[in-house]
Amino acid sequence: METQNLSAEERKAILCVCIQAAFADGSQAEVERAQIEKVVNGFSGDHPDLASAYQDMLSGKLSLAQVTTQLPTPAAKTLAYEMAVCVCNADGVVKETEKQFLTDLRHALQLDSSSTDLHQQTAQALVEQPLSGTPTPPVIDASRDADLDRLILNAAILNGALEIMPHTLATMAVVPLQMRMVYQIGKRYGYELDRGHVKDFLATVGIGLSSQVFEGFTRRIVGGLTRGLAGRLLGGLAGQAAGSAFAFATTYALGQVAKRYYASDRTLSTEQLKEVFSSMLEDARSMQGRYSREITQKAQQVNVSQLLPLVRQNG
Repeated sequence: METQNLSAEERKAILCVCIQAAFADGSQAEVERAQIEKVVNGFSGDHPDLASAYQDMLSGKLSLAQVTTQLPTPAAKTLAYEMAVCVCNADGVVKETEKQFLTDLRHALQLDSSSTDLHQQTAQALVEQPLSGTPTPPVIDASRDADLDRLILNAAILNGALEIMPHTLATMAVVPLQMRMVYQIGKRYGYELDRGHVKDFLATVGIGLSSQVFEGFTRRIVGGLTRGLAGRLLGGLAGQAAGSAFAFATTYALGQVAKRYYASDRTLSTEQLKEVFSSMLEDARSMQGRYSREITQKAQQVNVSQLLPLVRQNG
């Protein structure tokens, strides 16, 4: 996903498309709405028209047709559509209202379906991969903690690497890999989890699926701003560097809190889970720099054609 050549008008228009995509299902859960608002508010200090665009899109003052006229180049049109597809698919269920939105968007952008179908199919396949991978029996010995710590760190490095990659689908793959990681951790403690449970677990600690993808795209489009959620958390890193650091930290913290939760026989309260998650984010913040070389190397080793196999294997 190349964004450095976009004009300011194109960047704003693509963000508007992402905002509308995030709310296209008409029934965003409260955690998603809160996270999306937090992302917008975080960036609006340096990019005030983003907040106004957010309000204009939600109020209907700024229509999809008006926004798409601000995307004159084929590259900008394609990027806007690809991001919208990823946001709509992030939670694994594309509702009829979202399908209609994507159809309307494709027509407004005058994109041919033959050039967009493959992206839609790949995005859907990424989020629909079964959580279960190679059967892994519960481990009940002293090596389990070390084994799970390796699994969590490897997942964090991989997700940090994905946010460096320039393709929209790389950002989208972060959420399925996080879900597979949580599933794998629960499995190691003898719990057979389904997709609904894992989604609820992520929401409980404060991670929205659509909002996480939305934030990744917002950071990339806005670029050098430092006052977004990731900037506040990770000391003002910008652009893709902030995206990579945030993906690493979020994945690491999620894995650690999942390990504690299932090790406790799922007795931790919602407040305790959020507290542990917040603490683990701070730990991950201090750790991320030590693994920057591994993250960069991993990003160089992975290409877009390997995303589906990666999601299948990591779990």
